[in-house]
Amino acid sequence: MLDVTQSLRNIKPGDPMQETDVLVIGGGSIGVSSAYYLHKAGLGVTLVEQGEICAGSSHGNAGLIVPSHSIPLATPGAVKNGLKWMFDPESPFYIKPQLDWTFIKWLWQFRAASKAHKMHRAIPLIRDLSLQSLSLFEEINQMGSLDFDYQQKGLLLLYHDQHGLEEGCEEAQLLNKYGLETAIYTPDEVADLLPGITCSVVGGIHFIQDAHISPGKYVRNLSDYIAHEGVDVRPHTEVLGFDRSNGRINVVHTTRGPFKAKEIVLAAGSWSPVLSRMLDVTLPIQPGKGYSITVNRPSDWPEIPMVLSEAKVGVTPMGDTLRFAGTLELAGFDLSVNMRRVDAIMKAIPRYLPDIQINDQDILEIWRGLRPCSPDGLPFLGRSSGYQNLVVAAGHAMIGVSLGPVTGKIVADLITGQSLDIDISALAVGRFGS
Repeated sequence: MLDVTQSLRNIKPGDPMQETDVLVIGGGSIGVSSAYYLHKAGLGVTLVEQGEICAGSSHGNAGLIVPSHSIPLATPGAVKNGLKWMFDPESPFYIKPQLDWTFIKWLWQFRAASKAHKMHRAIPLIRDLSLQSLSLFEEINQMGSLDFDYQQKGLLLLYHDQHGLEEGCEEAQLLNKYGLETAIYTPDEVADLLPGITCSVVGGIHFIQDAHISPGKYVRNLSDYIAHEGVDVRPHTEVLGFDRSNGRINVVHTTRGPFKAKEIVLAAGSWSPVLSRMLDVTLPIQPGKGYSITVNRPSDWPEIPMVLSEAKVGVTPMGDTLRFAGTLELAGFDLSVNMRRVDAIMKAIPRYLPDIQINDQDILEIWRGLRPCSPDGLPFLGRSSGYQNLVVAAGHAMIGVSLGPVTGKIVADLITGQSLDIDISALAVGRFGS
């Protein structure tokens, strides 16, 4: 976390003021996508990132573009499963016990949001955001100047046992009612879809509209593109504090000097609430740690991505690599690698894909990162009521890469005063109060 007290000592009163139309704080999928659409709208844009571009959860995630994930994290069964898995460090969803009031309050808000009627209100909104983002990914891919391994092959959910398949079919039927396309496959049909791969499954569900990318390539290559086009991209530039008065942010102080901007976009992922507290803006976001293991891709591996459903492990081909990603661990800002969580992913793979022994693969990277999770599973997107020139875009949990382009476009439309195609009132920054 930021050591704000120590860092503020580095502010020098004589540092020259740097001016820009829009200052974007955060160099992940949301921040870089916002900078892209703001620049496209004709604004002068500076993007600051405390580390490297795409150093956070945008780097090592599963790279899935997922209208299929239109059901929010907060569902009627989420609290029950969370309690069941709470003391099992190898479970798909692990809550590390913490005596922290902010975390306890977040859990209470999560419980209150895990109601059927709230879930049903959220599904069409996430669906619309996801489908529009999918179209925007296609537009960016068709530019031809960016390579990020975009493929639209759908997403195949594999089920190891009948109970899991039955639950999956219920979820698919629910999403069918909201217009999402699915196909349910027998084991033989799964085998036909995955030639050359032995599967130990009772069936599969194919979400036909989904797509996938190499997320690190998307964010870094888009960042390079906008920098070439004139956006001032500043890695290793940490925000230290803000000068504010009369409902406006006047100056943003950083380790590379002060900035004056007409508009500020806060898109710092799990670190957004750390910065928002400096502005007395409450963002109930908890970091949810996820893991991935990236290996060399076997030469005959199919292009379709999969989810090992009961284990909640994604399997995504990304160019010449193959990534296994999963788990959600609520453990605060702990960035240590918990090898039990990594082992849980490794153990899950041969249950579904018995010929795959990840220990025999050439492991390229074991990664962990913090996904910014809101209590209701919806991002915070919109203007802050306390400031005329602050737009917040944070709290996208596990679908930040998937919703990157649509979030960036909405940010640009808000700042330029354009009408929005999607009603985002449910994403209000202050919906949980102070």
